[in-house]
Amino acid sequence: MSMNQNDDIRYLDIGLPEDIARLKAIGDFENAIRLIDMRLSDPKTTAPLAACMRVQREIMLRLPRNYPYTFEAAMARIHEDIPDFTEDEFRALEDINRIGWIFVNGERHYFKRFHQTLLKTDPAYAKRANIQDTGTSQGEDKPTETVSPLERAMNIMRERGSFGARIRIRASIRIDDDAFIPGKVVKVHLPIPAKCIQQSNIKLIAFSHEPKHICAEDAPIRTVYFEEKLYENTEFFVEYEYDNIAPYCDTCKLIPAAEQPNDFDTQEQSPHIVFTPYIRELVKELSAGCANNLEKARNFYDFVTTKVMYSFMPEYFCLESIAEGCARNLKGDCGVQALLFITLCRCAGIPAKWQSGLYAASKDVGHHDWAQFYIAPYGWLFADASFGGSAYRAKNYPRWNHYFGNLDPYRMIANSEFQHPLDPAETFWRHDPYDNQGGEIEYADAAIPASKVTTHEQMIDINEI
Repeated sequence: MSMNQNDDIRYLDIGLPEDIARLKAIGDFENAIRLIDMRLSDPKTTAPLAACMRVQREIMLRLPRNYPYTFEAAMARIHEDIPDFTEDEFRALEDINRIGWIFVNGERHYFKRFHQTLLKTDPAYAKRANIQDTGTSQGEDKPTETVSPLERAMNIMRERGSFGARIRIRASIRIDDDAFIPGKVVKVHLPIPAKCIQQSNIKLIAFSHEPKHICAEDAPIRTVYFEEKLYENTEFFVEYEYDNIAPYCDTCKLIPAAEQPNDFDTQEQSPHIVFTPYIRELVKELSAGCANNLEKARNFYDFVTTKVMYSFMPEYFCLESIAEGCARNLKGDCGVQALLFITLCRCAGIPAKWQSGLYAASKDVGHHDWAQFYIAPYGWLFADASFGGSAYRAKNYPRWNHYFGNLDPYRMIANSEFQHPLDPAETFWRHDPYDNQGGEIEYADAAIPASKVTTHEQMIDINEI
């Protein structure tokens, strides 16, 4: 096994021994971890299984903070937003998998953001909570806006063939005061814009501290790295600007080449981009009658955007078999939906890959993920399933069609590969071992839980170009 424990992630889908798996299923994490520690000290335990168990051990340490609410606490939480919300409503939503839960010591515990999912994705619940604006981080329009920025961008892209913005952002990360230990060396990675199809003219303007390393502009997961001994708690920040030019294509008018490449970005990538029996059967069903790869990719996009309901998710470290889980459970956030689309494409022999960073409009900056897929002779096209799904649910079919093949200029792209190591690599478990949108921070000799870290992204300036 590698010296970097984050490399253990690729062994996650090996699975746990049956006794430990049963303890995990009922939420007896204490005894499950005890047995894992016993097996890890047993010389008969193989290296791949040991790697899987080390990851599962960390998952079990994180799960309780992702599912903190008992039923009574969950009802109290939703009553803060909707006072007349009933127990019958709650149970009905459980039955249709709209409220996530796990067992913790044999008792159901509910997902910490279940109420936010309901309020964001169901207008009836938002109305009962007197919420007028559910945000735009997944492509929704603000009711206070006379003209939607996304609608305007889409129209300009169609007219001009592209549309761009010059964007300036300040991103920061800070250890919470109750977790700060004076005199320790702190190691920090903050994501910064990477050179890619859409992005150019990148400038790093200001830093809180002198960087120890800045990744190359075309790095698959681009960061600025700081390493400082801190005696007083302080934030680390970077300020940068860049151009994002979103190209436009009308996928209805594209004529794919007769021969399509399949020798890059079509491989499996354990534990989440895996061609399971269900994924293979789903690809077969969705590909039936398709004349070319573009039609297949469109069917995959339609499946994700029309069948999968947007849902906030536990931290990705806690998820197993993300793509298949999305296909089976029909729910997921932007990254989960992107991974399902990528996996379906790759299983069908269509090159597909990850892109992520920020959605960065004038008044709204948030973490976001989407996908790319390759169609010769046109090259890399884009698919934003969560924005497309939001448009579909709003019956905005032109926008739904737009996000198959296109994006918008309101993006900051830091990452072009999923599950890629940081440079330099972290010593301890990453907050998110698959992606990097808000940054990573650790002590030189100890991990810092994500729950003890605050990240922030601020729009400084944005201008059309």
